[in-house]
This record gives sequence, structure tokens and C-alpha cells, in this order.
Amino acid sequence: MLISVGILFAPAIRFRLHGVFHEKNMPGKFSGEYSVIQTPDGVFLTTPQQSLPVCLPLEFTPETEETARIELTDVTIGINFHWERQENQFFKGSLKIIAEEDHLTAINILDIEDYLLSVISSEMKATSSLELLKAHAIISRSWLIAQCEKSAELKESGETYQSTRENEEEYIRWYDREDHRNFDVCADDHCQRYQGIHKATTPLVNQAIRETRGEVLCYNHRTCDARFSKCCGGLSEKFENVWEPTSHPYLTTIYDGEEDNLPELPVREEEAEKWITGSPDVFCNTQDHQILSEVLNDYDQETHDFFRWEVYYTQQEISALACRKLGIDFGDITDLTPIERGESGRIIRLKVTGSKRSMIIGKELVIRKAFSPTHLYSSAFIVRKEWKDGKLQGFRLKGAGWGHGVGLCQIGAAVMGAKGYSYREILRHYFPHATLETKY
Repeated sequence: MLISVGILFAPAIRFRLHGVFHEKNMPGKFSGEYSVIQTPDGVFLTTPQQSLPVCLPLEFTPETEETARIELTDVTIGINFHWERQENQFFKGSLKIIAEEDHLTAINILDIEDYLLSVISSEMKATSSLELLKAHAIISRSWLIAQCEKSAELKESGETYQSTRENEEEYIRWYDREDHRNFDVCADDHCQRYQGIHKATTPLVNQAIRETRGEVLCYNHRTCDARFSKCCGGLSEKFENVWEPTSHPYLTTIYDGEEDNLPELPVREEEAEKWITGSPDVFCNTQDHQILSEVLNDYDQETHDFFRWEVYYTQQEISALACRKLGIDFGDITDLTPIERGESGRIIRLKVTGSKRSMIIGKELVIRKAFSPTHLYSSAFIVRKEWKDGKLQGFRLKGAGWGHGVGLCQIGAAVMGAKGYSYREILRHYFPHATLETKY
């Protein structure tokens, strides 16, 4: 099964072809260093020796699949997150370059199992336990196939996918399928981290993919839209509270612990402070350096306060942030009021009150983007206003977890793997009512 992955989005795509490649509309063989550049005079394929006008799309296919490699330079990872950076990445398969609006897009076309080799080593370290790697291989495979099936259904139906509800009183949006029309998935955190074949560095990764080949999670024989996040904070969240308003029984609220200590759900506003400021005995509540160093990539290890966290903004800072990130001028923000929380305590709808206007915003990612230069760790937070001499000074946000919290909790699952749980037990814990089936 071949899939297409959007890797790089830029005015110019720079790459090296290691091995011999062919382009279906151009004669000759291609190897070495190239750039594709979009200019007012057209698109050009350049080498250190020459520049040729070309028509898009271009597609470079390897003559020998097993040994040929594509190297893309200056690929941005962690887009808009606090760990954003650039790196060179290597890929198997073919390279397709297309024009999308005002930029070029580099797309990698490859077999799904080769893709998974990189994904489970990009989302976490390749040194993770075998059971965790197996569980993540099945989740990533399931999610990808489910997205491809959903895209095919939407295309066949002719329906326009809607993910925004906006009027004078509300701005509600979730981020999902509508962002990618010309390829199956992107390579960054919006979909699944896919950072090239150099990330697959251990025999365990190959073993995990090989021993779960074609295996997916299903519900009523339909591939599960399996999700995962870094740290659920002790409670996972329902799918419909984060993405589209569709209920999936296998993506519900799970208490991330061994004991049946599920707090009263949903976590209402009156219970939110106790839960969010507490320290429940759950899998993902760990500071075990050995486990964290095995599951978190180097840049993820820069984040230390993922289970419980807090940030503080002055009134001026938070007002400017919301205006810049949302494009909505609230004036001086005077209050942040949770209107609706999901069962895990994550805020789904938040009322922002300002001197110029007030509005309810959601869902969770919109809220996370609005009140951080990058993203808040999660939308499971409580709001504390701070005053001085009767004047509002700022807002302190105290929160729980890292990520959207739906499905598998990566840090919790890493702890389960370290405790000796099998990949099947890990999947049963995070995806109740789902079954394992072999698709191919």
C-alpha cells in the first residue's frame, strides 16, 4: 500500500538524490544536488551547473528502491511548537514536487510499512520498549488507514468537509482532514511525526513493524481512527470534544492508572481545580529519567513540567497574544471563563471577555494556540486572575497534561511497557471496545 506524505512547504525545495532516479516527463537519469525554485518567470530545476524551466508536478522515482535515498534539506519540524527547528532528512521511495497556492510542496511517496518504520521512531525514541513500539506501530497504522478511508468516502460523497463554526458570538474550530487535499498526511505533529529513515535506528523498530505487519485496531470491523498524545495528565479525553462531533466508543475517557480510581466524571468546573492541581497515582505521572529518555526524543526532553504546569501572563501580554494568534481584537482582556469542559477537564469552550468585545472560542487547539507564543501544553487548565491595589495585573494558568489527550498516552504507555505490560494490554487499556484485526 503506497501513501503520500507532505514533507516540506517552501518557495524553494532543495534536495539531493543519492542513487539513480528517473523523472517520468524528462529524459535522462538524475543524481546529485538539485533545487526547484518558483519565480515570477516560472518554475526552474537548478543544479550547480545549470537552470532549466520545468512544468509541475515533478516526480523522481528511484531506479533501485532498496539503495536509493532522497535527502531534503532544511525541513522544519515542530511547526509553531516550542521545539520548532530545521534539519536535513533522508527518505525512501519517490519525491513529488507540486505547486500549492504561493509555495512548493515536497511529497514523499512510499510503502506504508516503510513509513511506519520512521513514524514510531520519530514520535518517540527508537530505544523504546518493544511492547510500546508494537502498540504505537498498530496505532499509527490504524490512524493512517482510517484517514485514507475517510478521504476516499468524502471524495466519493462530494461533500465539503466543515470544521469551523463562526459568528459574532463564537469561534469554534477543530483541525483535521481539510488541511491536506493533495496528499494523504503531513510529516509533522498536525498528523504524525515522520522525520525520515535515519530515525529508524534499532533492530527493535524493525521487529515491531515486522511482527505487527498489517495489524490494526478495529471497531465493528471498521478501522479505528486511533489517536495519541504525549501525556494525558491522568485522564484521556473523548474524541468528539477535541475533533469533529462524532462519537467513537473506543476513544473515550480513561483513567490512566492501575487501580479503578476514576474520579467523578465529567470533571466539572467545581472539581477542576482539585484534579488539575492534584498529583494522582497514574502511569504518566513519572519523573523516571530512564523511561523518559527512552520514549522522548531529545527535543521533547527539553520539556520537564508536562504532567502539571503553569504559565503567567500580564494583562497586556495575554491581550496581545490573543489578538495576534486569533486575529480578534478583544481590547484589554478582563476575564477568561470556561463555559464547557470535556470529561478530562480540558476546556472545550472558553469565553474571552475584553474591553472591546467578548467571544466564546474553541475547541481545544484553538484555545491552546490563543494563549501561548507557540501552544499551551493542553487546554486542561484553571484560570487565576492576579490583582494589585485593586487593579488586574495578569492571569496565571495552571494546567495538566501535554497534548490533546485523546487515545493512547505515550508517556503512560511507556511506563506500562516498563512495568511489563504487553502491547495488547496497552492497547486494551487506552482503546476499550476495539479489537485487533489483520488488514493485509
